[in-house]
Order: sequence, then structure tokens, then C-alpha cells
Amino acid sequence: MDRIKLNDNFECSRLVHGYWRATEWGKSSREILELIEQTMDLGITTFDHADIYGNYACEKIFGDALALKKEIRKDLQIVTKCGIKLLSDKFPDRKIKSYDYGSDYIISSVNNSLSNFGSDYVDLLLLHRPAPFFDPLEVADAFSQLKSSGKVLNFGVSNFTPAQFETLNSHLDFDLVTNQIEISPYCLDHFENSNVEFLLKERIKPMAWSPLAGGKILNPQDEKGTRIFKVLEEVGEELGNIDIDQVIYSWLLAHPVSIIPILGTGKLSRIEKAVQSLSVEMTQEQWYRIWIASTGNQLP
Repeated sequence: MDRIKLNDNFECSRLVHGYWRATEWGKSSREILELIEQTMDLGITTFDHADIYGNYACEKIFGDALALKKEIRKDLQIVTKCGIKLLSDKFPDRKIKSYDYGSDYIISSVNNSLSNFGSDYVDLLLLHRPAPFFDPLEVADAFSQLKSSGKVLNFGVSNFTPAQFETLNSHLDFDLVTNQIEISPYCLDHFENSNVEFLLKERIKPMAWSPLAGGKILNPQDEKGTRIFKVLEEVGEELGNIDIDQVIYSWLLAHPVSIIPILGTGKLSRIEKAVQSLSVEMTQEQWYRIWIASTGNQLP
């Protein structure tokens, strides 16, 4: 499997395996380890997490599995996020959901993630969402401490606009390496807000969360989803009767911004199908047919 270079010192696999819903998979630590190894055998070595996933439980699920075979840590890359403070029984003093990008909170969140993973470092830390109360100097201070200590090797953001990305980047002594954003044939927001053009200009490769649109395409509930589903079926037949999820991954992979899809499934068979989509060659006309199905309008 090809790899994607995010900077001179860090690269990730062309597809990433996400652990957002790991608490729902019903797998033991031994079964999670088996899935990790099987996924790595397919060439996917990068794993996406966040402190809040599974009500603050998914990082530990992954870490408990790694503890069974510690030597594989050096062969995989861990991505995690911080900044969102959920209402949770684990934090009974919180009165609302909020964000916190203070230096102390970022550092404490990373330390907790390292404990969950049973690791001395994470390969990539992302700020989970932009916040209206945001001091880039505080973030820069936290990032600098985490980098100098070796606890975090690389930094990025998630769901940031170009202006928000540039604002934070301007306060750092090193460059942010990615922006994890929602992209799918159903969600074109980051094409429409100029984020994709910005990423192309800056040569930044984005990660795509919810590439299958959370069921809005595979199980359409509205006219837009139904419209997209129909065209995906047609294109899938043209590409050798491949499955619709493979058509979606191929659509994302075809774009020159080098989108890195995050696979959110715990089923090895679906991961295998996603890997097969890497060999699909979609034409630009097929790509645009899917785009037009999403927008509902012909190109001007």
C-alpha cells in the first residue's frame, strides 16, 4: 500500500483505521489485537482516536490490546485528538459540553491519552474542533512543551477553516501537518468553503472523517441521498460491479488533494473491501457524475 507523506519526518498509511465506535464492536482485547494485526497486514498502519470516543473509553480499548504485544507499537502510528469536554458521568462537575484549549488542559489530556495507550508518545495530536474561545499562544505553548518532551511527534487540527488553520500555524515554530475534516459525496462543505483549495495550495493532505456519510448514502433517507446512491450504483457497475462503499472510497482517493479516508468499521471484511478500492481507476467524468448527484445541479 502506498503511504502519504505529511511532512519530511512523518508519513501515514493511505487509509486510516478509526476507533470512534470501538465500544460498539463487542471485541475482547485479544480480538482487538488480532484486528490491529490483520489491518496492518493489509498495509493500514495508522489508527485514529480521540480522548472522548466511547465516553472516554476507546483509547484504553486500543491500549489494552497493544499491551498484549508491545513490540508492534513501533510499526504503527497513533493519531488522537483533544479539546472537547463532554458531559459525562466520568466528569460529574461539568455542567455543559464545552471546549478547552488552555495549555494545562492540552498537556493533561495528552498525558491521559499516553496512559490509555500504554505508550510514551503519540505520532499525531489534533485539536478536535475550532473554538470561539481560543488563544493560539496557549496552544503554541502546550505544543512546544509536548514536542520538546517527545510526547507528541506531530501536530494538526480537525474541522478548522483555512483562516483558523493559518492563525494557529502562524504562532507555531513548526507546521501543522493535516486537517481532519468531513468529506464524502454527501458532504461537500469543505469544497464549498475553500478549504480544499487552501489545502492544495499549502500542499497539506487532509484526513476525511465519516467518508461514508454515516449511512446517509448507503441507507438514504432523503432525496439527496437517494440521488447519490443511484449514481454510485451506476458507476459501481461500470467499474466492474464493485460495492457502493468502494465507489465512495475511490471517489475520495481520486482527488488530487490526496484525501486520506478514515475507515470506521470493526469488520475486517469491510476493511479489506476498502483496501481493494485503492486499485480502482475512476474517470473524471464518473467523478463529476457523483459530484452532480450530490449538488443536484449540472456544472455551470
